[in-house]
Amino acid sequence: MTYQHDFIDSISNISEHTWNSLTNDHVFSSYAWLGALEISECVSKHTGWQPQHLVIKQNNHIVAILPGYSKDHSYGEYVFDWAFAEAYERYGLEYYPKWLCGVPFTPVQGPRILCKHITPELINYIEAALLELGENGLSGIHLNFLSEHTHFASTTLIPRRNVQFHWQNKGYQSFIDFLSALNARKRKMVSKERLKVQQQNLTIRWFSGDEINDALLDAFYLSYRLTYLKRSGHNGYLNREFFALIIKSLPHAVRLCCALKDDDIVATSLYFVSDDTLYGRYWGAIESQYDSLHFELCYYQGIELAIKEGLNNFDAGAQGEHKLARGFEPVWRHSYHTLFRPEFKIALQDYCERETQALQLYFTECEAKLPFKHQ
Repeated sequence: MTYQHDFIDSISNISEHTWNSLTNDHVFSSYAWLGALEISECVSKHTGWQPQHLVIKQNNHIVAILPGYSKDHSYGEYVFDWAFAEAYERYGLEYYPKWLCGVPFTPVQGPRILCKHITPELINYIEAALLELGENGLSGIHLNFLSEHTHFASTTLIPRRNVQFHWQNKGYQSFIDFLSALNARKRKMVSKERLKVQQQNLTIRWFSGDEINDALLDAFYLSYRLTYLKRSGHNGYLNREFFALIIKSLPHAVRLCCALKDDDIVATSLYFVSDDTLYGRYWGAIESQYDSLHFELCYYQGIELAIKEGLNNFDAGAQGEHKLARGFEPVWRHSYHTLFRPEFKIALQDYCERETQALQLYFTECEAKLPFKHQ
C-alpha cells in the first residue's frame, strides 16, 4: 500500500485521540505537551518555532506523525549547529529556515516517529518526504534526540551523537543504600552537601500535579524566570500559561520540589515522570544564597523520589559533567541530520565523524571517573 503525506501548521488539525494513539504515552511527545506549547505561543512563527508537523497516511488514515518545526534560529535545541550556520553566513548563504523534528526546549530522547509499527518502507518514505523540503528553500533537516535512531542506520541521513549524564537505579531501597555504593570520598562529599542544606534550616516539600495551586505555580514561575534572567538575560523559553496548561492536563506526570525558609519558597525544581524515568527539567531560585541547594533540589531529591517510586532512570537534564561525582553515568543520545547543499553535506559528514571519535574518548574518560566502589 502506498503512503501519502502532508505538513500541517498546527497540532489542532489532528485529534488528540489520533495523536496519542501513536505516542506510547511518552509525556514530551504527547498531544498535551506539544499542544500546550502551541496554545501558549511558546512555539509560533513569532518565536522562530513555526509548527510544521509531518503527517503520513495510508488509505486516508494517519499511520505516523513526526512533530516538526520550521526554524529561523538554533536556540532551544541542545544539539548545537552554530558552526554550520556561521559557515553558511561566511559563504553568503542562508542557513535558516531549517526543519527540525524534536520537542522544543527539551533535550530528552524519546519517540520522534509517532507510529504503532515502524517498517523499513515507512522509514524510506519519511526520508523521501523530508528531502522534499529542500525544494522549499530550507537548508536541511534535523531529527534530534530520537529513540528510533537505529531505524535510520541505512538512510542517507548523517548520525550525530552527544553525551548526557543519567542516574541509574540499581535496585536501591533507599538513598542510604545508594550512598553505600559510592566510594568513601564521594560518599562523604554527598553527605556533606546534604548536611549543608539541613544546617541552613531549609524545609523540602514535594507536591504532585493536582496539589499545585496558583500560589505554588506563581512561586515556581518566579524562580524559573529569575534564574533565566540571571543566567541568560531573558525570561526563559516558556511562559506561565504553558506551565498552567501542563499541570492541568498532565497532573499525574508532574512533581514539584520546593525549598522553604520560614514558610517562604526560596527555590523550586519541576520534575516529570514518564514510563520508568524521572525527568528533572526546570530549576529556579528566588533567593540564591543557599549553599548546595541546587544539588539538593535537582539531584539528591530526584534520586530519592526515583527510588521511592521505583523508577529505573533519572534524567536530570543536558550537560553537566559535575553530575559524575554524584552518581550519574554517561549515556549516548542520538540525532540525524542532512544539509541540502552537497558541499556542506560532505563537510557535515566529516565533522560528525571527527566529533564522534572525540566523544568516544570523552565517554571513556567519563566512565573512568565514576564514583562507585567497583569502578
